[in-house]
Amino acid sequence: MLCEISEYGGSLLYTWLGMSVIETAFLFLTSAPVFYYYYWGDQVTYEKWAYKSNPKYPTPEKVRDEIVQMMKGMLCATVCPAVSLELARHGLSQAFCGWGGRSLSYHVGTFLLCWILADFFEFSYHRLGHMDLRFWSHHRHHHVFHNPSPFSVIADEPVDQLFRSSPLLFIPIFLPINMDLLFIQFGLFFYTYGVYLHCGYEHSFISPHNKVLNTSFQHYAHHARSSMNTPYHCGFFLKLWDQLLGSLYPTQEKGCFCAECARSNGERSEEEFGKVARVDYSPLLRPSFWLSWKTFKIEAKE
Repeated sequence: MLCEISEYGGSLLYTWLGMSVIETAFLFLTSAPVFYYYYWGDQVTYEKWAYKSNPKYPTPEKVRDEIVQMMKGMLCATVCPAVSLELARHGLSQAFCGWGGRSLSYHVGTFLLCWILADFFEFSYHRLGHMDLRFWSHHRHHHVFHNPSPFSVIADEPVDQLFRSSPLLFIPIFLPINMDLLFIQFGLFFYTYGVYLHCGYEHSFISPHNKVLNTSFQHYAHHARSSMNTPYHCGFFLKLWDQLLGSLYPTQEKGCFCAECARSNGERSEEEFGKVARVDYSPLLRPSFWLSWKTFKIEAKE
């Protein structure tokens, strides 16, 4: 399917435009339903709120900023994939369409290899954004969203998104791989997990205290507590990388603030839920809410 996009467009510009249109639809089709389920009107219930990492809800203005930043990030995130498709079209990479004469086990193997490599790359680059001032000057804009919603997955500055999407360009140069498999992996596998990480809610089927996978709490802790030189929970899927480099949040010293512990401590009672201010997100549906100079003025936290 993706190979046909570059063949139909016939140029890098049209390939990038086509990728951007598809990506825009994908972002809203994945993030918007989750936002509606957890944040919109009567969908907000005590049973759901009891699992919310931050008991408060972001303002409509902050969600608007996330969406604007998401769209900026998307326009940059599609550059590397578009270049990758053009290289494949001209035979300048090892990417291929269809089975490419490979077995099912080869495709499964490349899927797993890319998953581990991409997860380590994401961790390494993310950590760099908290350890090097030059990278933090870009990444800090993402941390404006200290109480994230599902729209904040790629609410990054252009430089961040160019780097984070670069595996889609470099992997096919060095590894023979099916382009659809690679792009679907990054789209469905990585972005949908990113929606979960940024949704702001924990879930009963996986404890934030598990030893293997990062949950939505770890990523909320990253948004809420990480800054320059405090790279807590920079990992995406696996906790392994943070465990090896000692960048787990020190809950034993500072205390755990996950929803699971809050429930155990009696901090998520229906009485407490009654004190939480409900937020009306209906302004997000009004054009006048978007047609303002404030829409594109996003101030970053120092």
